[in-house]
Order: sequence, then structure tokens, then C-alpha cells
Amino acid sequence: MQPQPKTLAGRNAIVTGAGSGIGRATAIMMAERGARVALLGRTRESIDRTLHDIGGSGAGHLSLEADIGDEAQVKSAYAALSARWDHLDIVVANAGINGVWAPLDQLGVEEWDMTMRINLRGTFLTVKEALPLLRPRGGAVVVVSSINGTRIFSNSGATAYACSKAAQVAFTKMIALELAKDRIRVNVVCPGAIETNIDDSTERRDLDDLHLPVEFPEGDVPLTGGGPGDAAQVAELITFLASDAAALITGTEVYIEGAQSLLQG
Repeated sequence: MQPQPKTLAGRNAIVTGAGSGIGRATAIMMAERGARVALLGRTRESIDRTLHDIGGSGAGHLSLEADIGDEAQVKSAYAALSARWDHLDIVVANAGINGVWAPLDQLGVEEWDMTMRINLRGTFLTVKEALPLLRPRGGAVVVVSSINGTRIFSNSGATAYACSKAAQVAFTKMIALELAKDRIRVNVVCPGAIETNIDDSTERRDLDDLHLPVEFPEGDVPLTGGGPGDAAQVAELITFLASDAAALITGTEVYIEGAQSLLQG
């Protein structure tokens, strides 16, 4: 492997959902580019695997266990981070769930609330509690949303998920303007089909008769000939938006999906 340019040297970053998928790929890439990375996840085992792969605590990295939808746990995680670091430069609000996909009349209120709790409340808490550490020097926030609810509305049954993802884009634009005076840039990436394990936690119920009869060419991602993207490709975009190369970019959503949404939207 070619040595990576240390474009994030001297930067402190926190990545949520760092135990797998896009979060793990982003944490690894940011560490390779010179950042110290705080890995936040719900299970100690998964984030400790990532911690090991980026060089462990001996390289200055941290692992933080928390449920991002729980205010007390998020506050506790940031308190532990603050005890080690005096500032943050980068926040990647990546953690999320697909939740339950079902017809509207079969979607339980508690199922709706769970998706909103993790995806939207979790993003809110992740960024809000980071502000005391971001404000002294300014920095970059990158939120991970989706093409669902922003460009694609044909995934019938994914109502809670799509609404949470659309709200993340609005959240990004609102706080990008609010935090500009603090020299904090806020952007959002909207991935399409990416090879991760998020589908493993998706519950789909009674969707067979719900989808509209839309026919696609072979595969859903035109640019790749139908195959999904790779988490590292999304990590590359996140890392760019967190770097000085994106110094004038804020309040912007960037789609990374190989024209999938243009075909399916």
C-alpha cells in the first residue's frame, strides 16, 4: 500500500458508528491521514476491533461506548473525550439504523420513534455535545444521510427511515448557517447502495404488494454496472469534506451513488 498523505495531521476527530461499515472505513482512513480518532459505538467489541486496526490507544486514539440516542450516554462519552483532548476538529455523525420498513398502517409508533431516536436525535446529540470542543478552533462536521428521503421515494415502506434522512439534510443546512460564525463547516453525504452490514438490522414486513411496478435495467447503479459502492469510497468523500481542501464548502449535500437515485427516484 502506498503511504497516504497526512492531510489530517494534528487533527482530532470523532466518528460515530465506528465499529462497522462507513464509520469503520472513515475512522481507518482518517487515522491513515494523520488524525487522532475517537471511535464511538454501541458495542465495545466492535469499536475495539477498529481501535486495534488503527493502532490502538498507544497511537493516541480512543474508543467510546455509547448509545447516540441517549443524552446521558452521549454526554458521558464526550466527558471522557474531554478528559483526554482539549478540542475537536472533526465530527462525523455516521451512526444510524434502517429500522422497520413496513406499510404505514402496520408501522408501530415505537418503531417510528426508534428510527427517529437513533438517526435524528442521535445526530442532534452528536453535534450539539461536540460544540464546546469544536468552537475554540473551528472545524468540520459531516453528517451521513442517504439518497432515501432526499432523492429516492420509491422504497415504499421505508417511511420512518426516509423521513429521518431527509431531516438530517435540513438539520445540516440549518446549523451550517448558524455555526459559520464559529468557523465550523457542516456538510452531509448521501450514499446510495454501499456494501455494509446495515441491512442485517433491517426488519421488512409485508412489502410485496406495496412497491410500484417500476422496471430497471440490469442492476440499480448505472455507473458500476449494477453493483453497490464500497464503504471506503464514502470514507474518501467524508475525509475530503473534513479537510482543508473543502475549506469553502458548507451547508451542502453531496450524493455518492453512481447515478442510482437518478434511475430510481
